[in-house]
Amino acid sequence: MTENNRKKELRAQYGEREVVGGVYIIKNTLNNKLLLDSAADLQGSKNRFEFAQKTGSCVNVKLQRDWTKQGSSQFVFEVLEEIKKGETQTQKEFGADINLLKEIWREKMSNESFY
Repeated sequence: MTENNRKKELRAQYGEREVVGGVYIIKNTLNNKLLLDSAADLQGSKNRFEFAQKTGSCVNVKLQRDWTKQGSSQFVFEVLEEIKKGETQTQKEFGADINLLKEIWREKMSNESFY
């Protein structure tokens, strides 16, 4: 297989992959404060969080003070709900669904302490 054919195959596989987005929290285990967020690519967000923990860099400006003071190991990443992108759904429609899901979770967790 030529290099160009291999690249085409990889692009096709990427385009056909299942896209999973959703809502997640980053929780400070010392004070139980939460950062509620959403993403069209949950795995990418989790990977960024894990990389930030390994390198000591903060994953979000809102967390910076506690992240620096208490250490990155005091934070955990938890997926609250996943949603799969429909085959005919546009990225914009998918993003709107994810934002709605985030607002639903914000209401469910209204008694929590957020960053």
